[in-house]
Amino acid sequence: MAEPVSAAGENGACGRAVRVGTRRSQLARIQTDSVVEMLRALHPELHFEIVAMSTTGDKILDTALSKIGEKSLFTKELENALERNEVDLVVHSLKDLPTSLPPGFTIGAVCKRENPLDAVVFHPKNCVKTLSLLPEKSVIGTSSLRRAAQLKKKFPQLEFRDIRGNLNTRLKKLDEREDFSAIILAAAGLKRMGWESRIGQLLNPEDCLYAVGQGALAVEVRAKDQEMLDMVSVLHDADTVLCCIAERAFMKRLEGGCSVPVAVSTMLKDGQLYLTGAVYSLDGSDSLKETMQTSVNYPQQNEDGPNDDVQHVGITAKNVPGQAQEAAENLGVELASLLLSKGAKHILSVARQLNDAR
Repeated sequence: MAEPVSAAGENGACGRAVRVGTRRSQLARIQTDSVVEMLRALHPELHFEIVAMSTTGDKILDTALSKIGEKSLFTKELENALERNEVDLVVHSLKDLPTSLPPGFTIGAVCKRENPLDAVVFHPKNCVKTLSLLPEKSVIGTSSLRRAAQLKKKFPQLEFRDIRGNLNTRLKKLDEREDFSAIILAAAGLKRMGWESRIGQLLNPEDCLYAVGQGALAVEVRAKDQEMLDMVSVLHDADTVLCCIAERAFMKRLEGGCSVPVAVSTMLKDGQLYLTGAVYSLDGSDSLKETMQTSVNYPQQNEDGPNDDVQHVGITAKNVPGQAQEAAENLGVELASLLLSKGAKHILSVARQLNDAR
């Protein structure tokens, strides 16, 4: 059940109230507060009310995410509230949003990306600074098939086990028990929580490609709510938008999700967008990985027309050049098609079957 938990603004007595949906976790609240702060700076006349709620993914804590089989684990309840007009916008971690949104919704803003890399947090008793220095048979906690598949291949001497719960819970499990020598978490979440000092090792893309959309925040709105679309669209970070469109298009073409190991890395440099994408078997022994690039160096065209509200893998970004968005989406589709032509479908279908049988 949704309930207002705070009013993020003191000057809204005369202004209209904008209701912002979020998950209840501390990290979700911190992320939502950061978005509200940006909006409040742009619209001091408005009153922002934060409405927190629990999602399916927050409630089911005894099962690996990949086993639950629900694409909208952390978003469904929030989208239901948006549909019922109980909130006006919702702040998500972009990586939680499926590549195909339900009809009537769109991502109206993708904020500037935090560091997208994965991070290793070691048990306090461990003085080592890299996974490679841990003793053989050390147990590493991760709830991600993507992380486990890549790291199993790179560190066959280590063991990997599921660990569930929000960031606070997982760190507590690491620190207060002897079950894990280290856990793998997104660096972005640790930084936003103010726990950057706990990062023992950052995993570069050569070690571990990251999740689609990792490190980016998304603001979801009703697609026909032009007022909200206009208000949040200024939060778009053009570079992040293009990288995430390419990543999401890659994932969508592969029909991937949290039940299969799909991973990416993007870089934008000198008007060129580089996308590396990979698929893995559950144990990492079988994999396909390729890199492609395309130019996204297009001018913004201020032409009103029927394509004003065109979406690219669920993202509406009128203030980012449309041709650049198309190029980014095509890059993701083409890279996925290349992997499919080399056998990615077989690798992913076997991974899905094995995961279902676990």
